Amino acid sequence: MSNRHYFIWLSVLLVLIAEGCSVVRQIQETKNFARCEFRLSTVENIRLAGINVQRIRSTRDLALSDLTKFTVALAQPQLPLNLTLNVEVKNPNAETASLNRLEWRMFIDDIELLDGIVAEKVSVAGNGGVSTLPLQISVDLKKALSGRNAEALGNFALNLAGEGNKPTRFMLRVKPTIDVLGFQVEYPDYFDVKTEFTAGMGKAMRDRLVR
Repeated sequence: MSNRHYFIWLSVLLVLIAEGCSVVRQIQETKNFARCEFRLSTVENIRLAGINVQRIRSTRDLALSDLTKFTVALAQPQLPLNLTLNVEVKNPNAETASLNRLEWRMFIDDIELLDGIVAEKVSVAGNGGVSTLPLQISVDLKKALSGRNAEALGNFALNLAGEGNKPTRFMLRVKPTIDVLGFQVEYPDYFDVKTEFTAGMGKAMRDRLVR
């Protein structure tokens, strides 16, 4: 065998070994992710029709200029609500955990307002590492809460942030997806994300996704 052919076969072999190692690593990181814990951390930058309502509990807390703007906004066809919902992922494994895609559905007071997708890869360091997924939420409250009067819509939006900006009224359902050799493997169903870390989800994911 010529040196040229030897080099080609050696290159192919090294690529196959590298690909094999990559797949093994992906599978291991997926197994690790199945044992991760999720929690809703904080809700930030709550803006209703452009008004920062982070610490406002009623219309009495609004400045005169904001109160005028708020009153005008309630009379408009749309009532845009924007906020950032931070989701923390904790990895109790010794090694890195990762996923390639995360579908989510957001609920407030048991009302589903919006769904979306985190399309980029997420990695979480091992040994208790925590990564934060900031979900950028933008929704038209009048459309999402159709049938409610202006006062109800206003009260709903002004009371979103709990004490210390804890998202106590929020509930998130998520469905992770991992990529193995170009194939998308989804978790079979959505699961709920709580406001505190809990290990209860990990076993369910492990049993159903990476058995």
